[in-house]
Amino acid sequence: MLLVIDCGNTNVVFAVRDGATWRGTWRIRTDQQRTSDEYSVWLMTLLEHAGLRREEISAAVIGTVVPAALYHLRRLCRDWFSIEPLIARSTLDWGFEIRVNNPAEVGADRLLNALAGHRQFGGPLIIVDFGTATTFDVVDHDGAYLGGVICPGVNLSLEALHQAAAQLPRIGIARPQSVIGRQTVPAMQSGIYWGYVAMVEGLVARIKVEYGGPMKVIATGGLASLFAEGTMVIEQIEDDLTLDGLRMLAERNPAPTLSRERTRLIEHE
Repeated sequence: MLLVIDCGNTNVVFAVRDGATWRGTWRIRTDQQRTSDEYSVWLMTLLEHAGLRREEISAAVIGTVVPAALYHLRRLCRDWFSIEPLIARSTLDWGFEIRVNNPAEVGADRLLNALAGHRQFGGPLIIVDFGTATTFDVVDHDGAYLGGVICPGVNLSLEALHQAAAQLPRIGIARPQSVIGRQTVPAMQSGIYWGYVAMVEGLVARIKVEYGGPMKVIATGGLASLFAEGTMVIEQIEDDLTLDGLRMLAERNPAPTLSRERTRLIEHE
């Protein structure tokens, strides 16, 4: 089975794939200081609850936009599963060109979304990811990654609004019934919700004009469903797009091997 690890700025998502289906998906808050042992105690309990044994895990792939977390995630795979994980980097075989000035700068999650998005929907494509940052990624008809747009995420904007304005409270995200808010909280909710809907619609329209043709628009991320309710430009929601991208990347690239010295150390620990 394949262990898939998607480490974002807010959460780390762990999932197990048996070749045909996802056997389990779990998430934990991202903490750069969390050790491999701490991950293991949490993950082993969840694997057992799902009826899975760690001996069944034969390969692993990691995608992360938090470089400081990679050391402990890699150690988790080495020390607890005796496998060397594949790390999602621009230098791997993605099956498409990365047509930007510096491919190494592109976040792994954006390339993974491009890989899974084009495999499932073809192209040209705009992928909107509602994560810690809200990103728009552009995929050409042949699958090539063309770049995109990076904006502050919804929760990040809400927190900044609360911290910078003394009289504005911390609020939750909701779709208000009307655009015009008649109290502070509804007015803030309208600004965040309808403001982001307008941003999505505006940027999608501008990207399509710049690209010069029709493009399919799909969305992913925890808030994708909520914001898709307010606009017609989002045609499809794919919650597991990044996980699927990691799975596909692992299928395209040979699995790394654990060094003999490392294997010897594990056997004697």
